[in-house]
Amino acid sequence: MAKDVLCEVNNCHYWKQGNLCSAEKIYVVSHSGETADTQKETDCKTFEAMS
Repeated sequence: MAKDVLCEVNNCHYWKQGNLCSAEKIYVVSHSGETADTQKETDCKTFEAMS
């Protein structure tokens, strides 16, 4: 399992300095079911915009 999860989306609630993600869990989904062939076919469902 990854020790550090990096994120460059600095308007996400979980973004921390150094491009680190502070979420306890990361949820990534595929656009086309259970598999993906490229990065563009996935999305991070953990994203939450800063309020």
